[in-house]
Amino acid sequence: MDGTQPDPASTTPTGGKTIDIAGIMHAIPHRFPFLLIDRVTDLHPDRSAIGVKNVSINEHFFDGHFPGHPVMPGVLIIEAMAQTAAVLVVETLGPDEAGKVVYFMSVEGAKFRRPVVPGDSLRIHVEKQRNRGPVWRFAGVAKVDGVTVAEAVFAAMITDRKAEAR
Repeated sequence: MDGTQPDPASTTPTGGKTIDIAGIMHAIPHRFPFLLIDRVTDLHPDRSAIGVKNVSINEHFFDGHFPGHPVMPGVLIIEAMAQTAAVLVVETLGPDEAGKVVYFMSVEGAKFRRPVVPGDSLRIHVEKQRNRGPVWRFAGVAKVDGVTVAEAVFAAMITDRKAEAR
C-alpha cells in the first residue's frame, strides 16, 4: 500500500482519512529537511485535515534557532500549515494532482501564542474556506496538547511543476 489508499486501519473515528509519510511524499514534492509534517489525520476532502509534526531536538533549524534555547521558528509552523493544506488539496482534487507545487499567495492574521519546543507534538488543523480555480484559502490553527500555539489565514495556488520552468 502506498499510504494513500483508504483501508479500515487508515480511517479515524470521525470517518476521516489518515495518510502516512509515504502518502504525504507522494502527494507533495517536499523532502528533508523541508518536509515539516509526519502524518495527516482526520482528512475530509474539500473540507479539513490535521497535520502532525513530532518536534525533535534533531531538527536542523534548532542548530541556529536558538542555541541553548531551541524554539521552532514561527514561519516553519506556517509552512507546516501550508503542507497540510497541500495534502488536503491533492486528496480533494484526486491522484492526478499529486506532486504539484502549492505556492503561498498571502498569509494574514498570523499569531504566535507560545513557543514550540523539542518534545512537542504539533497538531496542525487546517480548514478550507474557499477555492476558485487554482487558488485556495485556508484557516490554520496549530496546537500542542490541545492549546493553540499559532494561527493564520492563508491563500495558496496549486500549479503544475512544468509551468514554473520557464
